[in-house]
Amino acid sequence: MPFSSKTASSAPVYRVDKFAVPVPAREEFLERVSATHETLRQQPGFVRDVILEQASGPGTFNFVTLVEWESPDAIERAGEAVARMHAQTGFDRHEMIARLGIAADIANYRALAI
Repeated sequence: MPFSSKTASSAPVYRVDKFAVPVPAREEFLERVSATHETLRQQPGFVRDVILEQASGPGTFNFVTLVEWESPDAIERAGEAVARMHAQTGFDRHEMIARLGIAADIANYRALAI
């Protein structure tokens, strides 16, 4: 449903993460994305997700993940759940990104009614 048809607090929010992942880092990166998305899929307010790998074209980012959330509150709670999961497993995403030479562009989006 377009953003303008609901209040901001109840409108869907889309988390879109784009990554430029060097070939040698692909497997470790995908293992971590898989584990993170398993946690996300269990959170209240999760609607759906997709993990995309670039198949053609000149784009910089060869992986894109998209998660749809029911509301901004849901995405905030999910972020807290992921942070807890990372802490429990001793995972440091910043360290992995730096070590593997991954570039990331991460943001939340809302649908437009145009």
